[in-house]
Order: sequence, then structure tokens, then C-alpha cells
Amino acid sequence: MNKNMVKIASVFIVLTMAMLLSACSSILNSEKKYQSIVRHAPFDAVIVPGFPHQKDNWSMVVKCRVHWAVYLYKNGVAKNIIFSGSAVYTPYVESEIMALYAEKMGIPREHIFIENKAEHTSENLYYSYMLAKENGFQSIAVASDVVQCGFLQRFKSKFQLEDVKFIPIVYGNLELKEYPDPVINQEEAFVPNFISLKERESFFERYRGTHGYKIKQLLKDSKRCATGYSSEMNKASLQQSMQNHH
Repeated sequence: MNKNMVKIASVFIVLTMAMLLSACSSILNSEKKYQSIVRHAPFDAVIVPGFPHQKDNWSMVVKCRVHWAVYLYKNGVAKNIIFSGSAVYTPYVESEIMALYAEKMGIPREHIFIENKAEHTSENLYYSYMLAKENGFQSIAVASDVVQCGFLQRFKSKFQLEDVKFIPIVYGNLELKEYPDPVINQEEAFVPNFISLKERESFFERYRGTHGYKIKQLLKDSKRCATGYSSEMNKASLQQSMQNHH
């Protein structure tokens, strides 16, 4: 192995160790973060981002997020749960899969909302926030693992969602072994003629989507339309004024 390869390998190891230490530190601090956030509870809506569902397999990632949603609802932290995610990498709508599990675990269907447009992490936040506002919810939070919560926090100001709170999973509060896995009809969330996002978008497009590119463009377009509408209204008002003057 030449010197350059050794340097690259060393840097990679150091970065990996730093990331692991950071993640461990964040997990250990989850309880403190949770206690500081629940002072603002109850939240009208808590957003839970999705994760790809493999047929006949309830992944640990989804299991933890659903259990956490149930915990927050049953402990009065969340009045309603918004599950977010489309059929992205597998032919199952992520939000609908989570909703099926959550209902089986005791969250009433009338308190479960589904956001099924998001194909990227940043979109989970934005589209779900919009859905919450459409339903008249005022206090809104995101519940997920501490790493994803940290990643999504960077979009608060970018997407103008300054009022959103983040509730990291406290794994010690999850009693995963205490409850048998619910049995659901996963075919209710199945999408026929499915095409994976990997086939529809390049790696670069997916990377940009995850980092909020589509939402940023959406916000720019909305601002442009609003500016154009305002200009047209001012122009029409001026013309009307001139006609009245004559």
C-alpha cells in the first residue's frame, strides 16, 4: 500500500471514529433533549419520517420510529401523528406502512395523518409541515432518531419553519420486547407498476433532493408567483385609478 493510500485510509478511519463518537454522544444526550422539548407539549402534530419497507420485514428503523410515535401519543406528548413518506425505493408507501402498524398498536385512526408525497428526507419535513398547517395544527414537532433530527434541524430556517421542535428517540423508553409485532396487511400500502427512485433520479439528483433542492426551488417559484401577482394587482389598481380620474 503506497503512502497516499495509507493517508486516505487513516483519514477515513479518523472521520468514521469521529462520526461514531458524535452519534454515541448524541444518543446519550437524547434524554436531556427530550426533557427540554416535552416542556412545550402537548404538540398538535408530531411528524414521523418514513423508511423503506421490505416485504414481510418490519425493519428495526421503522419499528423504533413507530414505537416512539406510539409512546409520544400515549404519554400525551402528541395529539396527532403525521407519518410521512412515499413509495421511494420499494413498492410500499412508507407512511401508510407506519400508519398500519401504529393503528394496530393503539393510536386511533382519526389521530393518524398520512403524507405520501415526500421522496427525500427534507421533503418529509416540509410536506408534513404544510399538511399540519392545512389541518389547523399550530404546535408541530418532528420525532425520529437523534441523527435524523440533527440533519433536519438545518432546514428550519431554510424552509422558514422556525416553530418546529425536534424530539429525538430515547431508546431506553422503548419497550420493543414487551409487545409482539403487530400483524398488518402490507398490501394495502403496495403500489403496482412501481419504479424505484434510483431509476428515476441520478445519484446527484437524489443527493440534492435529500439536501432540500426541490423544496428550495418550490419556495422560489412560490415567491416569484406571489411577486408577479402583486405586480399585476398594482398595475390593475393603477389603471382603474386612471380610468376613475378621467
